[in-house]
Amino acid sequence: MKYFTIEELCTSDVARARNIPNHPTSEARENLTRLIDRVLDPIREAWGGPITVNSGFRAQLLNKAVGGVATSQHLSGEAADITAGSPTENKRLFELVVSLQKEGKIQFDQLIDESNYAWVHISYRQGRNRNQILHLK
Repeated sequence: MKYFTIEELCTSDVARARNIPNHPTSEARENLTRLIDRVLDPIREAWGGPITVNSGFRAQLLNKAVGGVATSQHLSGEAADITAGSPTENKRLFELVVSLQKEGKIQFDQLIDESNYAWVHISYRQGRNRNQILHLK
């Protein structure tokens, strides 16, 4: 783990403000490690500048508090919402991730443009990635 930490992917302003414990299970920690090693760190390396994690792992109560869906991959430590700072930069980041996938440098389960590049959602599932590219308004 070169650029990101498990602790960083478990930090949540909402959890802190509402006093919600947000501690991953050992399985979720393993998933977070894979997400960092196989997806987030390679993206950051190719990007060449800072990327912020808005949301990573979410405990059940936190997921509910932020309006996450019951099947969210954040619950299992398989997803992160990231930003490069602005919708314009996030669009560039999204396009970089698509090119990395096409070049065979990374795989992902889902890459989602959220709310016109307000942030980018990316997930990774061990051994069963769909490489889905989605745009949600």
